[in-house]
Amino acid sequence: MDPNLRFWRAEGQSFSRRLLLWADALDPLLLLKSSNEIKKARWLIQNHEKTSSEPTQNNQTRQAFLLSLSSVHPDTEKIIPVLFRPPAFMPLTLPWVIVSSLQHQAKSTFFFQFVFHTYTTAFTLVNGNGTPKAEEYSVKEKQIFYGLGAISYAACVGALPLIFMNRYTLKGPLTQLIVRKLLPAPLLGVTSAFTAVMVRSPEFENGIQVMDRNGNVVGVSRNAGEKAVRETALSRAVLFGTTFFVPELLMHFVQRAKLVKSPRALSSVRLFLITSVLTGMVPVSLSMFPQCGQIKREDLEPEILSSTEETEFFYNRGI
Repeated sequence: MDPNLRFWRAEGQSFSRRLLLWADALDPLLLLKSSNEIKKARWLIQNHEKTSSEPTQNNQTRQAFLLSLSSVHPDTEKIIPVLFRPPAFMPLTLPWVIVSSLQHQAKSTFFFQFVFHTYTTAFTLVNGNGTPKAEEYSVKEKQIFYGLGAISYAACVGALPLIFMNRYTLKGPLTQLIVRKLLPAPLLGVTSAFTAVMVRSPEFENGIQVMDRNGNVVGVSRNAGEKAVRETALSRAVLFGTTFFVPELLMHFVQRAKLVKSPRALSSVRLFLITSVLTGMVPVSLSMFPQCGQIKREDLEPEILSSTEETEFFYNRGI
């Protein structure tokens, strides 16, 4: 089992603990670390006297773990490209979330959401759970094809309410409220979950590796792959659905109470709210489910159960 997964299994089984760990691992300053520093951190982890199943008290070792969690893929053990590391997720999605929330014209909304979903889908693909057939060209080609289709579909869905409103000249207050205030949050949440499911579909088609408590691979499970993808999709829906909904709700109360009257000041308040909610929701969404997921014996396929007497099985959920 990769050191990252052993660390998550030992210290990340409770939501509060995972939240604190992600809050540290998402530090943007970790993006400035060089490949040599990351390799040195991995060497320190692998050669440390303590096992990662024990609480890590040494500050140097803890910092090495945080750098490893934020920079190294636990399946391939390769360094993740800088733009697709977890600490880069919030800074790179924030501008597109902001411009998408403006909901001006259908064409611009389509473009902004296309770019937004392109990045989040690529991030999901890079940080997904590897499958036993992941090195085959056909699987990679399939993931890219599914991803492009999902991105286009999600961008169209995001712009569809504005297209519908403009086409049928629906400009009433109720229509404006529904299209510009109420629909964006659930639509972005659902489409974000949809793109995550599509690009990681090989995981529940081909299965992912499951390990025993000692980290030994005991088989490949489609049920575990389905569970990993479902959890990731749900966390992504919560992340962006909440990021769109909460600022709009708070802005409603701000405008109703007339706390801010200047249009420029209102824009600044909206920008601040979106930034604050997204910054807080990224570690919350990543902490919803364990990174080192656990699946019950009765939930696995018979062919895996027939080869082992183990009762606890673990897998990499991916991000």
